[in-house]
Amino acid sequence: EDRFWDQKRIERIRGWVTTVDTKKGQVILDRRSPVSYDKLLIATGSQSNKFGWPGQDLSRVHGFYSLQDLSTLERDTDGLRRAVIVGGGLIGIELAEMLHSRGAAVTMLVREDSYWNNVMPNGESAMINELIREQGIDLRLGTELKEIVNDGHGNACAVVTGDDEEIECQLVGLTAGIRPNLSALEGSNIPTGRGVLVDERLCTEVAGVYAAGDCAEVVNKENEHRVWQVWYTGRAQGVVAARVMAGEEGRYDPGIWFNSAKFLDLEWQTYGKVACGMDEGKGEMPPCLYWEHPDRRHSLRLALCDGTITGVNTMGIRYRHRVCERWIAEKRTVDYVLDHLREANFDPEFFSRHEPQIVGVLKEQLS
Repeated sequence: EDRFWDQKRIERIRGWVTTVDTKKGQVILDRRSPVSYDKLLIATGSQSNKFGWPGQDLSRVHGFYSLQDLSTLERDTDGLRRAVIVGGGLIGIELAEMLHSRGAAVTMLVREDSYWNNVMPNGESAMINELIREQGIDLRLGTELKEIVNDGHGNACAVVTGDDEEIECQLVGLTAGIRPNLSALEGSNIPTGRGVLVDERLCTEVAGVYAAGDCAEVVNKENEHRVWQVWYTGRAQGVVAARVMAGEEGRYDPGIWFNSAKFLDLEWQTYGKVACGMDEGKGEMPPCLYWEHPDRRHSLRLALCDGTITGVNTMGIRYRHRVCERWIAEKRTVDYVLDHLREANFDPEFFSRHEPQIVGVLKEQLS
């Protein structure tokens, strides 16, 4: 609410940051006076990937990063007949669902041979392929964007695929991943790699300068570099950065990985390490147990290492985060997990419970 800012003594300045002068301790703004700081937190988030496609900067071509992007998307969907979405993942499917619900025809160009199989195992990825097509969305697998066509007035009017097929459209969504947004740091001496380089305390090498969220590239004591770009890691990093900036002790620990989303009406949850379909294709898939309901809308995958659980993947079934995380953290055996599988389920009342069938099938796979 509007009163929140005054209550928390937070001053908001609307403007564009052009660079940071760390010697003077100032943030330089476009057409506004510089803002001085004692300590600076960089939390510039992500920006949409662009790969030099001809026409990628035309009007009616959308990335999904800022409030302005949302406003122009709302404007450009008025009277929309057909849209093309370039890329899959979570942003792509949500955009496709939104546009489809407004009556627009939607084509999705996905360069992988199965939807998001650089993240999803093959079974779950195939399930999503079927669901998207059942909903009437035109899913083109193994298809890349070649160029976006200009209507002669600076607007996108079609796309050309890598196979030289032209698809007429009035809107193009670019959802082929994201990258840290470092544009405000151009000309500064703040070290960057893929993102703003910080240690586990979220400190940069420049005194008084910190970074957190999608834009931060955390370098741990083993010199491993990692950019985390999901909501809960950004929130956790914000807490650590605040404590360290206030002079307290703090260290970012990513903990056990998790994520969740909805593919149209199909819910997905993942905990720990579950190999993707690309690993399966290379013959590097670690041992796993997999159950799938005949309706192909419910599945459970348990990833294993030396007989203990390392990852859990569910489709169409809700499992408790704390229970799955505890199994992985405590290195519970697969037998223990199967015997306690029911404890994880938190589907609402009147939902079908599949644990008896799941346990039977997975124990057969173990034998």
